[in-house]
Amino acid sequence: MHLTLTQVYYTTNKKKMHSIFERKNIYVKSEEETRALGRELAEGLKAGDIVALIGDLGTGKTALTRYIAEALGVKEPVTSPTFTIVREHKDGRLPLYHFDVYRVYDPDELYEIGFEEYLFGGGVCIIEWADLIEDLLPAGTLIINIKRGEGETEREYSFAIKEG
Repeated sequence: MHLTLTQVYYTTNKKKMHSIFERKNIYVKSEEETRALGRELAEGLKAGDIVALIGDLGTGKTALTRYIAEALGVKEPVTSPTFTIVREHKDGRLPLYHFDVYRVYDPDELYEIGFEEYLFGGGVCIIEWADLIEDLLPAGTLIINIKRGEGETEREYSFAIKEG
């Protein structure tokens, strides 16, 4: 895999963001290529960006989040916040708010923990299982669909921007 992605700038909520790339699909064959993709994504992230990860169990949503966090300079371990819904990582170049909404059964649960404050705060939000709360995500959210490839470490990443 050769990651020379050209960033495309777009405007949403009166903020310049640059989290989407001209190539809509990226295929990776190894963990190291996934790490490279995470680094590339992290380089383009700015405060206020929202990344929605969608994929079956075991496709690597947490792994990609870990590599993005690593590239943002997060030093603490990044694990899935399955039972806590959100984990805050504030030791990188940007605050990272890592959500796992798999066990959220009522949108009010998210609002009770200040979901909107996280979304529109000064950090980056990465949301695993984002398809379960798609209606709550604002326009401009970077949506990454992850699918398994043929080999154990092969993945296909598809990118889209949620429209308003």
